[in-house]
Amino acid sequence: MRALFRGLVLVFLSFLTICAFGSEFSEKLKNLENVVSVEELKSSDFFSEKYLVIFEQPLDISVPEAGTFKQRVFVCHKNYKAPVVFVTEGYAADYAESANYINELTDILQANQIVIEHRFFSGSAPDPLEWDYLTTKTAADDQHAIRMAFKDIYKGKWVSTGISKGGQTCLLYQMYYPRDVNATVAYVAPIARAVEDGRHEPFINNIGTKKDRKKILAFQKEFLKRKPTIMPLMENYVKAAKLTFRIPLEEIYDYCVLEYSFAFWQWIGNTEKIPSKKETDAKLLQHMLVVSSPEYFSIEGSKSTLPFFYQAARELGYYGYETESLAKYLTISSAEGYFNRIFLPKELQGDFYSQTSQDLENFLKTKAKNTILIYGEFDPWTAAAPEVSENTNIIKIVNPRGTHSSRIKSLPQSQHESVINTLNGWLK
Repeated sequence: MRALFRGLVLVFLSFLTICAFGSEFSEKLKNLENVVSVEELKSSDFFSEKYLVIFEQPLDISVPEAGTFKQRVFVCHKNYKAPVVFVTEGYAADYAESANYINELTDILQANQIVIEHRFFSGSAPDPLEWDYLTTKTAADDQHAIRMAFKDIYKGKWVSTGISKGGQTCLLYQMYYPRDVNATVAYVAPIARAVEDGRHEPFINNIGTKKDRKKILAFQKEFLKRKPTIMPLMENYVKAAKLTFRIPLEEIYDYCVLEYSFAFWQWIGNTEKIPSKKETDAKLLQHMLVVSSPEYFSIEGSKSTLPFFYQAARELGYYGYETESLAKYLTISSAEGYFNRIFLPKELQGDFYSQTSQDLENFLKTKAKNTILIYGEFDPWTAAAPEVSENTNIIKIVNPRGTHSSRIKSLPQSQHESVINTLNGWLK
Protein backbone atom coordinates (compact mmCIF):
# COMPACT_ATOMS: atom_id res chain seq x y z
CA MET A 1 0.00 0.00 0.00
CA ARG A 2 2.85 2.40 0.87
CA ALA A 3 4.59 1.60 -2.43
CA LEU A 4 1.36 2.33 -4.30
CA PHE A 5 0.99 5.61 -2.41
CA ARG A 6 4.57 6.61 -3.21
CA GLY A 7 3.92 5.79 -6.90
CA LEU A 8 0.84 7.97 -6.99
CA VAL A 9 2.76 10.81 -5.34
CA LEU A 10 5.50 10.58 -7.97
CA VAL A 11 2.94 10.61 -10.79
CA PHE A 12 1.24 13.63 -9.25
CA LEU A 13 4.53 15.46 -8.82
CA SER A 14 5.43 14.71 -12.45
CA PHE A 15 2.06 16.12 -13.50
CA LEU A 16 2.72 19.30 -11.51
CA THR A 17 6.15 19.61 -13.11
CA ILE A 18 4.69 19.32 -16.61
CA CYS A 19 2.02 21.91 -15.78
CA ALA A 20 4.59 24.30 -14.39
CA PHE A 21 7.39 23.86 -16.88
CA GLY A 22 5.85 22.21 -19.93
CA SER A 23 6.35 18.78 -21.45
CA GLU A 24 9.70 17.11 -22.05
CA PHE A 25 9.36 17.90 -25.75
CA SER A 26 8.54 21.57 -25.18
CA GLU A 27 11.59 21.88 -22.97
CA LYS A 28 13.71 20.43 -25.77
CA LEU A 29 12.29 23.06 -28.11
CA LYS A 30 13.07 25.88 -25.70
CA ASN A 31 16.66 24.71 -25.44
CA LEU A 32 17.27 24.72 -29.19
CA GLU A 33 19.86 27.19 -30.41
CA ASN A 34 18.43 30.54 -31.56
CA VAL A 35 14.90 29.80 -30.33
CA VAL A 36 13.39 32.92 -28.78
CA SER A 37 9.88 31.66 -27.94
CA VAL A 38 7.78 28.49 -27.85
CA GLU A 39 3.98 28.66 -27.80
CA GLU A 40 1.76 25.62 -27.46
CA LEU A 41 -1.01 25.35 -30.05
CA LYS A 42 -4.17 23.28 -30.33
CA SER A 43 -3.69 20.11 -32.32
CA SER A 44 -5.64 17.22 -33.75
CA ASP A 45 -5.34 13.79 -32.14
CA PHE A 46 -2.94 12.82 -34.93
CA PHE A 47 -0.11 14.56 -33.03
CA SER A 48 0.67 14.43 -29.33
CA GLU A 49 1.83 18.09 -29.19
CA LYS A 50 1.99 21.15 -31.44
CA TYR A 51 3.98 24.37 -31.07
CA LEU A 52 4.75 27.65 -32.75
CA VAL A 53 8.50 28.05 -32.42
CA ILE A 54 10.15 31.38 -33.21
CA PHE A 55 13.75 31.22 -34.40
CA GLU A 56 16.06 34.22 -34.63
CA GLN A 57 17.76 33.90 -38.00
CA PRO A 58 20.56 35.90 -39.63
CA LEU A 59 19.48 37.92 -42.65
CA ASP A 60 22.61 36.62 -44.35
CA ILE A 61 25.03 34.12 -42.81
CA SER A 62 27.87 35.63 -44.86
CA VAL A 63 27.12 39.18 -43.63
CA PRO A 64 26.85 39.03 -39.81
CA GLU A 65 26.46 42.80 -39.53
CA ALA A 66 23.24 42.63 -41.58
CA GLY A 67 21.32 41.65 -38.45
CA THR A 68 18.59 39.12 -37.80
CA PHE A 69 14.86 38.50 -38.17
CA LYS A 70 12.27 36.29 -36.48
CA GLN A 71 11.04 33.22 -38.38
CA ARG A 72 7.94 31.19 -37.60
CA VAL A 73 8.18 27.40 -37.49
CA PHE A 74 5.19 25.16 -36.74
CA VAL A 75 6.27 21.93 -35.05
CA CYS A 76 3.86 19.00 -34.74
CA HIS A 77 5.21 16.15 -32.62
CA LYS A 78 4.06 12.55 -32.97
CA ASN A 79 6.95 10.58 -31.54
CA TYR A 80 10.72 10.72 -31.56
CA LYS A 81 11.16 7.63 -33.72
CA ALA A 82 8.78 8.65 -36.50
CA PRO A 83 10.11 10.25 -39.70
CA VAL A 84 9.84 14.01 -40.21
CA VAL A 85 7.94 15.72 -43.01
CA PHE A 86 9.80 19.00 -43.52
CA VAL A 87 7.51 21.49 -45.27
CA THR A 88 9.54 24.23 -46.94
CA GLU A 89 6.72 26.70 -47.50
CA GLY A 90 7.28 29.20 -50.31
CA TYR A 91 4.86 31.77 -48.92
CA ALA A 92 3.14 32.51 -45.61
CA ALA A 93 2.37 29.53 -43.37
CA ASP A 94 -0.68 30.91 -41.57
CA TYR A 95 -2.62 27.76 -42.53
CA ALA A 96 -0.25 25.63 -40.44
CA GLU A 97 -1.62 27.19 -37.25
CA SER A 98 -4.88 25.30 -37.76
CA ALA A 99 -5.29 22.36 -35.40
CA ASN A 100 -6.49 20.24 -38.31
CA TYR A 101 -3.65 20.88 -40.76
CA ILE A 102 -1.89 17.64 -41.65
CA ASN A 103 0.24 17.45 -44.78
CA GLU A 104 -0.70 14.44 -46.94
CA LEU A 105 2.83 13.04 -46.61
CA THR A 106 2.60 13.35 -42.84
CA ASP A 107 -0.51 11.18 -42.93
CA ILE A 108 0.97 8.69 -45.40
CA LEU A 109 4.20 8.28 -43.40
CA GLN A 110 2.66 8.69 -39.93
CA ALA A 111 5.30 11.32 -39.36
CA ASN A 112 6.21 14.32 -37.30
CA GLN A 113 5.64 17.59 -39.14
CA ILE A 114 7.68 20.79 -39.30
CA VAL A 115 6.43 23.72 -41.38
CA ILE A 116 8.81 26.60 -42.05
CA GLU A 117 7.30 29.91 -43.08
CA HIS A 118 9.33 31.50 -45.88
CA ARG A 119 11.35 34.56 -44.97
CA PHE A 120 9.75 37.95 -45.77
CA PHE A 121 6.20 36.53 -45.58
CA SER A 122 3.54 37.14 -42.92
CA GLY A 123 5.01 36.71 -39.40
CA SER A 124 8.50 35.99 -40.75
CA ALA A 125 9.10 39.39 -42.35
CA PRO A 126 12.12 41.46 -41.25
CA ASP A 127 11.52 45.03 -40.16
CA PRO A 128 12.55 46.94 -42.18
CA LEU A 129 12.30 44.85 -45.37
CA GLU A 130 15.82 44.77 -46.76
CA TRP A 131 15.06 43.16 -50.10
CA ASP A 132 18.65 42.31 -51.02
CA TYR A 133 18.48 39.55 -48.42
CA LEU A 134 15.56 37.80 -50.08
CA THR A 135 17.29 35.19 -52.25
CA THR A 136 16.94 31.46 -52.84
CA LYS A 137 20.24 30.91 -51.05
CA THR A 138 19.33 32.85 -47.90
CA ALA A 139 16.02 30.97 -47.76
CA ALA A 140 17.86 27.64 -48.04
CA ASP A 141 20.18 28.78 -45.25
CA ASP A 142 17.10 29.30 -43.05
CA GLN A 143 15.88 25.77 -43.75
CA HIS A 144 19.31 24.27 -43.15
CA ALA A 145 19.67 26.06 -39.81
CA ILE A 146 16.32 24.70 -38.63
CA ARG A 147 17.13 21.20 -39.91
CA MET A 148 20.37 21.27 -37.92
CA ALA A 149 18.59 22.55 -34.83
CA PHE A 150 16.39 19.43 -34.80
CA LYS A 151 19.07 16.87 -35.69
CA ASP A 152 19.44 15.65 -32.09
CA ILE A 153 15.68 15.51 -31.48
CA TYR A 154 14.62 13.65 -34.62
CA LYS A 155 17.25 11.14 -35.72
CA GLY A 156 15.06 9.22 -38.16
CA LYS A 157 14.35 9.84 -41.83
CA TRP A 158 13.54 13.32 -43.16
CA VAL A 159 11.40 14.15 -46.21
CA SER A 160 11.29 17.70 -47.54
CA THR A 161 8.23 18.81 -49.45
CA GLY A 162 6.45 21.85 -50.84
CA ILE A 163 3.74 22.92 -53.26
CA SER A 164 4.20 25.28 -56.22
CA LYS A 165 6.68 27.92 -55.01
CA GLY A 166 7.14 25.70 -51.98
CA GLY A 167 8.01 22.92 -54.40
CA GLN A 168 10.62 25.16 -55.99
CA THR A 169 11.86 25.94 -52.50
CA CYS A 170 12.40 22.31 -51.50
CA LEU A 171 14.21 21.58 -54.78
CA LEU A 172 16.47 24.59 -54.27
CA TYR A 173 17.03 23.52 -50.67
CA GLN A 174 18.21 20.12 -51.89
CA MET A 175 20.50 21.81 -54.43
CA TYR A 176 22.14 24.01 -51.80
CA TYR A 177 22.15 21.36 -49.03
CA PRO A 178 22.01 17.93 -50.74
CA ARG A 179 22.73 15.92 -47.56
CA ASP A 180 20.06 17.42 -45.32
CA VAL A 181 17.14 15.09 -46.13
CA ASN A 182 16.58 11.51 -47.22
CA ALA A 183 13.92 12.25 -49.84
CA THR A 184 12.11 15.15 -51.52
CA VAL A 185 8.55 15.35 -52.84
CA ALA A 186 7.90 18.50 -54.89
CA TYR A 187 4.39 19.24 -56.09
CA VAL A 188 3.69 21.29 -59.25
CA ALA A 189 7.07 23.02 -58.98
CA PRO A 190 8.01 25.11 -62.05
CA ILE A 191 11.52 26.18 -62.96
CA ALA A 192 11.10 29.29 -65.09
CA ARG A 193 14.04 30.56 -67.09
CA ALA A 194 13.04 34.21 -67.39
CA VAL A 195 10.63 36.77 -65.96
CA GLU A 196 8.37 36.05 -68.93
CA ASP A 197 9.53 32.52 -69.69
CA GLY A 198 7.93 31.89 -73.09
CA ARG A 199 7.09 28.17 -72.74
CA HIS A 200 3.66 28.60 -71.14
CA GLU A 201 1.94 30.26 -74.12
CA PRO A 202 2.44 27.38 -76.59
CA PHE A 203 1.64 24.91 -73.80
CA ILE A 204 -1.74 26.57 -73.22
CA ASN A 205 -2.44 26.51 -76.94
CA ASN A 206 -2.20 22.72 -76.85
CA ILE A 207 -3.94 21.80 -73.58
CA GLY A 208 -7.12 19.74 -73.71
CA THR A 209 -9.10 19.24 -76.89
CA LYS A 210 -9.48 21.61 -79.82
CA LYS A 211 -13.10 22.06 -78.75
CA ASP A 212 -12.01 23.06 -75.22
CA ARG A 213 -9.54 25.63 -76.50
CA LYS A 214 -12.08 27.03 -78.96
CA LYS A 215 -14.61 27.53 -76.16
CA ILE A 216 -12.08 29.35 -73.98
CA LEU A 217 -11.01 31.63 -76.82
CA ALA A 218 -14.64 32.36 -77.69
CA PHE A 219 -15.31 33.48 -74.11
CA GLN A 220 -12.22 35.71 -74.11
CA LYS A 221 -13.27 37.34 -77.39
CA GLU A 222 -16.83 37.83 -76.19
CA PHE A 223 -15.64 39.47 -72.99
CA LEU A 224 -13.43 41.85 -74.98
CA LYS A 225 -16.20 42.64 -77.47
CA ARG A 226 -18.51 43.59 -74.60
CA LYS A 227 -15.94 45.87 -73.01
CA PRO A 228 -18.10 49.02 -73.50
CA THR A 229 -20.92 47.51 -71.43
CA ILE A 230 -18.98 45.30 -68.99
CA MET A 231 -16.36 47.94 -68.13
CA PRO A 232 -18.80 50.05 -66.07
CA LEU A 233 -19.68 46.94 -64.06
CA MET A 234 -16.01 46.20 -63.49
CA GLU A 235 -15.43 49.82 -62.46
CA ASN A 236 -18.16 49.46 -59.84
CA TYR A 237 -16.60 46.26 -58.57
CA VAL A 238 -13.14 47.81 -58.36
CA LYS A 239 -14.49 50.85 -56.55
CA ALA A 240 -16.42 48.74 -54.04
CA ALA A 241 -13.39 46.54 -53.43
CA LYS A 242 -11.15 49.63 -53.10
CA LEU A 243 -8.60 48.33 -55.58
CA THR A 244 -5.85 50.42 -57.16
CA PHE A 245 -3.41 49.60 -59.96
CA ARG A 246 -0.09 50.69 -61.41
CA ILE A 247 -1.56 50.85 -64.92
CA PRO A 248 -4.95 52.11 -66.22
CA LEU A 249 -8.02 49.99 -65.48
CA GLU A 250 -8.74 49.79 -69.21
CA GLU A 251 -5.49 47.83 -69.59
CA ILE A 252 -6.24 45.74 -66.49
CA TYR A 253 -9.44 44.66 -68.25
CA ASP A 254 -7.32 43.27 -71.09
CA TYR A 255 -4.93 41.52 -68.71
CA CYS A 256 -7.82 39.82 -66.93
CA VAL A 257 -8.76 38.33 -70.31
CA LEU A 258 -5.16 37.30 -71.07
CA GLU A 259 -4.77 35.74 -67.65
CA TYR A 260 -8.08 33.89 -68.03
CA SER A 261 -6.77 30.98 -70.12
CA PHE A 262 -3.81 30.42 -67.77
CA ALA A 263 -5.92 30.61 -64.60
CA PHE A 264 -8.70 28.49 -66.11
CA TRP A 265 -6.39 25.60 -66.91
CA GLN A 266 -4.43 26.03 -63.68
CA TRP A 267 -7.41 25.58 -61.37
CA ILE A 268 -10.59 24.55 -63.24
CA GLY A 269 -9.94 22.58 -66.41
CA ASN A 270 -13.63 21.87 -67.07
CA THR A 271 -14.98 23.95 -69.97
CA GLU A 272 -18.57 23.07 -69.05
CA LYS A 273 -18.30 25.80 -66.43
CA ILE A 274 -17.75 28.54 -69.06
CA PRO A 275 -20.92 30.63 -69.62
CA SER A 276 -22.35 30.85 -73.13
CA LYS A 277 -22.54 33.98 -75.27
CA LYS A 278 -26.25 34.19 -74.46
CA GLU A 279 -25.56 35.07 -70.83
CA THR A 280 -25.79 38.64 -69.53
CA ASP A 281 -22.89 41.01 -68.99
CA ALA A 282 -23.26 40.47 -65.25
CA LYS A 283 -22.99 36.68 -65.64
CA LEU A 284 -19.88 36.97 -67.79
CA LEU A 285 -18.26 39.33 -65.31
CA GLN A 286 -19.19 37.06 -62.41
CA HIS A 287 -17.42 34.16 -64.11
CA MET A 288 -14.39 36.31 -64.91
CA LEU A 289 -14.15 37.44 -61.28
CA VAL A 290 -14.08 33.81 -60.15
CA VAL A 291 -11.38 32.75 -62.62
CA SER A 292 -9.33 35.89 -63.31
CA SER A 293 -10.24 38.79 -61.05
CA PRO A 294 -8.71 42.28 -61.39
CA GLU A 295 -7.77 41.92 -57.72
CA TYR A 296 -4.89 39.69 -58.82
CA PHE A 297 -3.32 42.66 -60.63
CA SER A 298 -4.06 45.22 -57.90
CA ILE A 299 -1.62 46.76 -55.45
CA GLU A 300 -3.86 45.65 -52.58
CA GLY A 301 -4.34 42.12 -53.89
CA SER A 302 -0.64 41.51 -54.35
CA LYS A 303 0.44 43.04 -51.05
CA SER A 304 0.79 39.72 -49.22
CA THR A 305 2.59 38.14 -52.19
CA LEU A 306 4.89 41.04 -53.01
CA PRO A 307 7.93 39.07 -51.77
CA PHE A 308 7.07 36.36 -54.29
CA PHE A 309 6.76 38.85 -57.15
CA TYR A 310 10.13 40.29 -56.13
CA GLN A 311 11.69 36.81 -56.22
CA ALA A 312 10.02 36.02 -59.55
CA ALA A 313 11.50 39.18 -61.06
CA ARG A 314 14.97 38.46 -59.68
CA GLU A 315 15.48 34.66 -59.63
CA LEU A 316 12.39 32.47 -59.94
CA GLY A 317 10.84 33.78 -63.16
CA TYR A 318 7.22 33.78 -64.32
CA TYR A 319 5.16 33.48 -67.49
CA GLY A 320 4.14 35.70 -70.39
CA TYR A 321 0.95 36.14 -72.43
CA GLU A 322 0.18 35.31 -76.04
CA THR A 323 -1.73 38.25 -77.56
CA GLU A 324 -1.85 37.37 -81.27
CA SER A 325 -5.16 35.50 -81.18
CA LEU A 326 -6.87 38.40 -79.39
CA ALA A 327 -4.96 41.34 -80.91
CA LYS A 328 -8.00 42.61 -82.81
CA TYR A 329 -9.91 43.21 -79.58
CA LEU A 330 -7.18 44.31 -77.15
CA THR A 331 -6.45 47.86 -76.00
CA ILE A 332 -2.81 47.05 -75.35
CA SER A 333 -0.49 46.58 -78.33
CA SER A 334 1.80 44.12 -76.51
CA ALA A 335 2.03 42.34 -73.17
CA GLU A 336 5.81 42.32 -73.19
CA GLY A 337 7.28 43.63 -69.95
CA TYR A 338 3.90 43.50 -68.18
CA PHE A 339 5.20 41.73 -65.08
CA ASN A 340 7.38 44.49 -63.66
CA ARG A 341 4.97 47.26 -64.70
CA ILE A 342 2.00 45.65 -62.97
CA PHE A 343 3.38 43.85 -59.93
CA LEU A 344 6.40 45.79 -58.69
CA PRO A 345 7.03 49.37 -57.62
CA LYS A 346 9.93 50.91 -59.50
CA GLU A 347 12.30 50.67 -56.54
CA LEU A 348 12.00 46.86 -56.54
CA GLN A 349 12.49 46.35 -60.26
CA GLY A 350 15.84 44.98 -61.36
CA ASP A 351 17.70 42.48 -63.50
CA PHE A 352 16.79 38.80 -63.61
CA TYR A 353 19.51 36.39 -62.45
CA SER A 354 19.09 33.38 -64.76
CA GLN A 355 21.95 31.36 -63.25
CA THR A 356 19.77 30.07 -60.42
CA SER A 357 17.31 28.27 -62.73
CA GLN A 358 20.18 26.99 -64.88
CA ASP A 359 21.95 25.58 -61.82
CA LEU A 360 18.76 23.97 -60.51
CA GLU A 361 17.88 22.34 -63.84
CA ASN A 362 21.40 20.98 -64.16
CA PHE A 363 21.33 19.69 -60.58
CA LEU A 364 18.06 17.86 -61.16
CA LYS A 365 19.35 16.34 -64.38
CA THR A 366 22.56 15.04 -62.86
CA LYS A 367 22.91 15.06 -59.07
CA ALA A 368 19.51 15.15 -57.35
CA LYS A 369 18.62 12.01 -55.40
CA ASN A 370 15.46 10.39 -54.07
CA THR A 371 13.19 13.02 -55.58
CA ILE A 372 9.57 12.74 -56.68
CA LEU A 373 8.11 15.43 -58.95
CA ILE A 374 4.33 15.61 -59.36
CA TYR A 375 2.62 17.76 -62.02
CA GLY A 376 -0.84 18.18 -63.52
CA GLU A 377 -1.43 17.55 -67.22
CA PHE A 378 -3.62 20.64 -67.61
CA ASP A 379 -1.62 22.91 -65.29
CA PRO A 380 0.21 25.58 -67.35
CA TRP A 381 3.02 25.57 -64.78
CA THR A 382 3.89 22.10 -66.10
CA ALA A 383 5.32 23.89 -69.14
CA ALA A 384 8.26 24.83 -66.89
CA ALA A 385 8.77 21.37 -65.40
CA PRO A 386 12.39 20.19 -65.62
CA GLU A 387 13.59 17.49 -68.00
CA VAL A 388 14.98 14.73 -65.78
CA SER A 389 14.63 11.56 -67.86
CA GLU A 390 18.35 10.76 -67.61
CA ASN A 391 18.42 10.89 -63.80
CA THR A 392 17.32 7.49 -62.48
CA ASN A 393 17.09 8.89 -58.93
CA ILE A 394 14.11 11.08 -59.86
CA ILE A 395 10.55 10.05 -60.56
CA LYS A 396 8.48 12.56 -62.53
CA ILE A 397 4.74 11.94 -62.63
CA VAL A 398 2.11 13.86 -64.60
CA ASN A 399 -1.42 13.48 -63.24
CA PRO A 400 -3.79 12.87 -66.21
CA ARG A 401 -6.13 15.88 -66.61
CA GLY A 402 -4.68 17.19 -63.35
CA THR A 403 -4.54 20.87 -62.42
CA HIS A 404 -2.31 22.82 -60.02
CA SER A 405 -4.05 21.00 -57.17
CA SER A 406 -2.54 17.63 -58.20
CA ARG A 407 -1.42 15.64 -55.17
CA ILE A 408 -0.53 12.02 -54.41
CA LYS A 409 -4.10 11.36 -53.29
CA SER A 410 -5.44 12.58 -56.66
CA LEU A 411 -3.23 10.30 -58.77
CA PRO A 412 -4.60 7.23 -60.57
CA GLN A 413 -4.08 4.03 -58.59
CA SER A 414 -1.01 2.82 -60.51
CA GLN A 415 0.78 6.17 -60.13
CA HIS A 416 -0.34 6.44 -56.51
CA GLU A 417 1.10 3.02 -55.66
CA SER A 418 4.32 3.81 -57.52
CA VAL A 419 4.88 6.95 -55.45
CA ILE A 420 4.12 5.27 -52.12
CA ASN A 421 6.26 2.21 -52.86
CA THR A 422 9.18 4.31 -54.07
CA LEU A 423 9.01 6.62 -51.07
CA ASN A 424 8.82 3.75 -48.60
CA GLY A 425 11.79 2.11 -50.33
CA TRP A 426 13.89 5.24 -49.95
CA LEU A 427 13.01 5.58 -46.28
CA LYS A 428 13.80 2.01 -45.15
